[in-house]
Amino acid sequence: MLGINGTEMVILVVVALVVIGPKRLPEYAQKLRDFVRQMRRMAEGAKDSVQRDFGDDFKDVDWQKLDPRQYDPRRIVREALVEEDTAIRESKRRERSSNESAPTSGDGGEADSSADASAAAKMREQSPIERFQAQAELRDRSTGAPFDSEAT
Repeated sequence: MLGINGTEMVILVVVALVVIGPKRLPEYAQKLRDFVRQMRRMAEGAKDSVQRDFGDDFKDVDWQKLDPRQYDPRRIVREALVEEDTAIRESKRRERSSNESAPTSGDGGEADSSADASAAAKMREQSPIERFQAQAELRDRSTGAPFDSEAT
């Protein structure tokens, strides 16, 4: 409601009581009530007018999907970057698999080194955003972030 919290509303009411005074308060309260009712009637009239002008197609619109408050620019950019990174990694993976020959089987030592190499390759293949998301999942959220009192 207009960005006013409860404390600010109480202060406004107290100031209004002092400025208007107890004798004129009922008159101004009635004027406020009439103004709110008039605004509500005007809004309903505008809504009905728009529905009449646009017809039946207007009723099928999903207004929740068109609400701009649901779009977080950070999330949109993050998803776009992850999609782009995924596409780049997939193309690199295809190039590598086409360039490499089939792996040969050897003794156990070679298997361990190939497993380490594949784990390191997987870490390199992750985008910075995916690495950040993986680290964020591992963070302990029960404790607060460190605070440097000298930095502020």
